[in-house]
Amino acid sequence: MQDYRDFLSEIIVSEDALQQRISELGAEISRDFQGQDLLLVCILRGGIVFLTDLMRKITIPHTLDFMVVSSYMVGARQSSGQARISLDLRTDIYDRNVLLIEDIVDSGYTIQAVLDVLGVRKPKSLNVCVLLDKVERREVEVPIHYRGLLSLTNMSLAMVWM
Repeated sequence: MQDYRDFLSEIIVSEDALQQRISELGAEISRDFQGQDLLLVCILRGGIVFLTDLMRKITIPHTLDFMVVSSYMVGARQSSGQARISLDLRTDIYDRNVLLIEDIVDSGYTIQAVLDVLGVRKPKSLNVCVLLDKVERREVEVPIHYRGLLSLTNMSLAMVWM
């Protein structure tokens, strides 16, 4: 397996800075949902590393579930605009506080599709937490409630995740 340092030209965000921001997000989420039921829904596969770091910083009780959703075709670097759910939740989200955890929001198609699908299941609240928000690439407006980093032009997650 090739080491990421072999093909990255620079590291834009240090591990310390990244972990500090994740700690801040965890504190904010813990404060906002204090005393409430919280379900973290991770969009696999990209969101799993972010989820594991974030959930360690959330100090209130919470549960987890996972979805696999994609709007990218195999090998594509641009969204097709059509999201496909290949793994749905096992948890009933009716009247629960749901926080979607995603690594990158790019065009917005994937998150919008997930919000549409989950919204009809009538959760108490439905919010989005993203590590990297690439707003300059947005094609569909989506609400981001908790944002780790605002996009730096052409920054990829591999460049920040150490």
